[in-house]
Amino acid sequence: MAGLGIPLLRVRAAEQALQVSFDGDNLHLAVPGLHFLTGKPLERLHEAATVVFLSQLTVYSDEYVTVFRRIPERIIVSYALWDEKFAVSIRGSAPRSTSNLDAAQAENWVIEGLAVSALGMDPNRQFWLKFELKTTEPRDPSRLLGEKGLSLSGLVDWMSRRGPDDLYWTRSAGPWRLANLTRARATRNG
Repeated sequence: MAGLGIPLLRVRAAEQALQVSFDGDNLHLAVPGLHFLTGKPLERLHEAATVVFLSQLTVYSDEYVTVFRRIPERIIVSYALWDEKFAVSIRGSAPRSTSNLDAAQAENWVIEGLAVSALGMDPNRQFWLKFELKTTEPRDPSRLLGEKGLSLSGLVDWMSRRGPDDLYWTRSAGPWRLANLTRARATRNG
């Protein structure tokens, strides 16, 4: 009987909600159980391809309807075959990069960097958070070119379409109030 429950525990752990901490200026996220350097993305990395993930962190001022703030980022991951280490670059609100990491360290580095400014938020008003992460399949850019050159409609289609190998993770949580969150770190202003 105990052996039958193990797969259920793994599924439950993988679907845990977001956790949030507040440093007085920013909301910082933790996403327990999220492992994105596995499966098809990891295969592509081991084949010396660069894998691009698109992330989006959204703060809602009501139950997932009205967007208060949205932070999109582009996460670029590569793998050094000789050293068997990952390099990660994030392009977005706060560009940053690191290298020489194993898979768990690379995932943790990305997640630990997730933050959104709490400036302008009413400390007593409820808010909700949603984190989204997806891979983007390498697409054939030759579809962008028509007989007359670059096609704008082809470009829009190419950028917006999800491929069969694209993976998608999402985590949501709330409601919270800033006034009820414990300050986890020192603020910039003291």
